[in-house]
Amino acid sequence: MRKLVFLFSLLLSVLVLKAANVKFSASAPNAVVMGEQFRLSFTVNAEAKDLRVQEMPDFEVLMGPSQSKSYSSSWVNGQSSSETTITFTYILMPKKVGTFNIAPATIKVNGANYVSNALSVKVLPPDKASSASGDKSTGSNSNQAGSQAISNDGLFIKMQVASRTVYEQEGFVVTFKLYSLYDCGLNEVKFPEFEGFLAQEIELPEQKQWGLENYNGRNYRTVVLKQTVLYPQRSGKLTIPAGKFEAVVRLRSQQKVKSIFDDFFDSYQDVKKVITSTPAAITVKPLPSGKPASFSGAVGVFSMSSNISSDRVKTNEAVTIKLKISGNGNVKLLKNPEVTFPNDFEIYDPKVETDIKASASGVSGSKSIEYYAIPRYAGDFEIPVIEFSYFDTKSMTYRTMKAGPYKLHVEKGEGGANSPVISNFGEKEALKYIGQDIRYLKIKGIRFISKNDIFFGSFLYLLCYLVPAILFIVFFIIYRKQVKENANIALVRTKKANKMAVKRLKNAGKLLKANNKEAFYDEVLKALWGYLSDKLNIPQSNLTKDNVEIELNKYGVDEVLINQFMNILNDCEFARYAPVQSSDAMDNLYEQTLEAIGKMENIIKR
Repeated sequence: MRKLVFLFSLLLSVLVLKAANVKFSASAPNAVVMGEQFRLSFTVNAEAKDLRVQEMPDFEVLMGPSQSKSYSSSWVNGQSSSETTITFTYILMPKKVGTFNIAPATIKVNGANYVSNALSVKVLPPDKASSASGDKSTGSNSNQAGSQAISNDGLFIKMQVASRTVYEQEGFVVTFKLYSLYDCGLNEVKFPEFEGFLAQEIELPEQKQWGLENYNGRNYRTVVLKQTVLYPQRSGKLTIPAGKFEAVVRLRSQQKVKSIFDDFFDSYQDVKKVITSTPAAITVKPLPSGKPASFSGAVGVFSMSSNISSDRVKTNEAVTIKLKISGNGNVKLLKNPEVTFPNDFEIYDPKVETDIKASASGVSGSKSIEYYAIPRYAGDFEIPVIEFSYFDTKSMTYRTMKAGPYKLHVEKGEGGANSPVISNFGEKEALKYIGQDIRYLKIKGIRFISKNDIFFGSFLYLLCYLVPAILFIVFFIIYRKQVKENANIALVRTKKANKMAVKRLKNAGKLLKANNKEAFYDEVLKALWGYLSDKLNIPQSNLTKDNVEIELNKYGVDEVLINQFMNILNDCEFARYAPVQSSDAMDNLYEQTLEAIGKMENIIKR
């Protein structure tokens, strides 16, 4: 009987484990063009039957469901495993323009029903390509151009600003999106500097996801290049300048002489085009008057919770008050609310933890603060109300949240108030004696000095005046020389160019060890452009590869070293958008950069 129960339990656990691993999902394009077909697929990783798909009145089913099956097996640690994957495919065509939902489907696996995810498909109107532009419509599959000229409306970058009028410290999202009718990639990317703003980067997938979007009557392939949440730090008119981007477009070459092979083989060439985003003007309004006393710059929508570790403690035992502020807004910039403990409490620095997530809807998260204090005397105490105020961006008013007050009863601890107390809550003091306010006279280890041994007027006394005077004169001369040199800002930048470049390259070395490819190449690029800007005394915004070569020639830098710098810049810019590079290539690039900067330091000296 026990064996039967054991076997039944084992069989039941195996079936439950298999059921837990079953995955049933639906997939389709996010956007399609009216009049074009697309695939709707349902995939399950087990033997299944009885697929049930709900009606799709907004789409015409041209074919399906067609079924395909695949098998995979693996051998790990002496154990083999296999998996079956079944895919059911429908060919659909939209009936009208708009955004439509596809309801979840159901399927049976081992007698149990499983439900797929729902889908949303956006149907775009047909492409209205302008005959004057000479470009062919991309539709959803075609990305070829009919001429060698790259039109401005065929390839451009839009800087999309979520809001043009905001309050101080109110966050808004800025998105840089590439629109293209061609097969293209970016060779050189230079996003604008966000002067006057605090920026919070939104993490995007390393593999950029292309989509389809209808803009001004044309269907473009689009990809989001960068998303950032900006917080204006002052009121008035602030401008986000234009970004500069160098795109590489693949165009079909036009053959003057036709041959019979032209119908079978097409030839292409890569064409470079510099595109810029349009600057954006932001109106930043000052926060309204009537700020509460507890307001410290928080802007957004927040909530606050609090608790105290205990309302009854003994002397020399720690009391902890925990505050948690959550919401949407400038969470990272929130200042800790002030907690006022009684005078007889020993107070330590609070412990702060933040959990922040930036997304296209803004920055949300929480900030947790733990306040530590130790009562030294017995009695009844009260911790006053804790207030936190913020400017609510929904109601456009100031709001104040409160916690407490907290009443605390402190009993006398063991050993009394005069016993030594060792605390590990902070570095304020390691050992404290309470109540010892009398210090006795020292009666041992005393040394008497003869009254004839007079220091005043002695040689050592004169040296105490002479040596500081000489040192003052020497330091004054050296200081004047340094002040004169520091007044020359260009000279200071030139002298510190190598130091700043080495500092950035150290960060690049850490990223190299961590095999963080994109951040490594980005840090090397910043080091090189920053070094050239400081060394040549040219703002980075005015630096280009062409004027760098001209300026380096003026300083007598040989062509080999100039080419080495240019090659490093090109390799970095290409590698950021190219497939993953080997670690050896990154090591070689790092060594070449150090060598090139070292050679340049020996040539350009000031």
